[in-house]
Amino acid sequence: MNIKLILVGKTNEDYLNIAINKYVKRLKFYVNFDIITISELRNIKNTNVEQQKEKEGKLILSKVNNYPGHIILLDEKGKEFTSEKFASWIHKKQINSTKNLIFIIGGPFGFSNEIYSLANEKISLSQMTFSHQMIRLLFVEQIYRAYTIINNEPYHHK
Repeated sequence: MNIKLILVGKTNEDYLNIAINKYVKRLKFYVNFDIITISELRNIKNTNVEQQKEKEGKLILSKVNNYPGHIILLDEKGKEFTSEKFASWIHKKQINSTKNLIFIIGGPFGFSNEIYSLANEKISLSQMTFSHQMIRLLFVEQIYRAYTIINNEPYHHK
């Protein structure tokens, strides 16, 4: 199975990049995992939120078209999992021969209607609000945790 994580905008903080890269490197042992970063929009002072979401949506769509697969949005209204249930969810995708899982973390205003309609599922990491910069690290760590749970490794303690 391949897992792609599409991000809108680069991760700005060095300490987050260091931590994210640590987990990406660890994930390579278990799964083909790639992060695809879409450039932030520029010259948007005169655009409203809906226009920004539409523009970001077109950029996301261009990447999704290159990597067809099961699309999951990280969204505050999505389904919540425990780490164990998330691991089980990923494991079921593998058993069912899902070739590509594509997770998308949108921009600060969420997703366009087009991207919402394209999604197969939505998941939420928490009812709490996190910055888009932090959620990247938290999510990549949870994917790594899922694979250690699937493989009965001691990283995750019950």
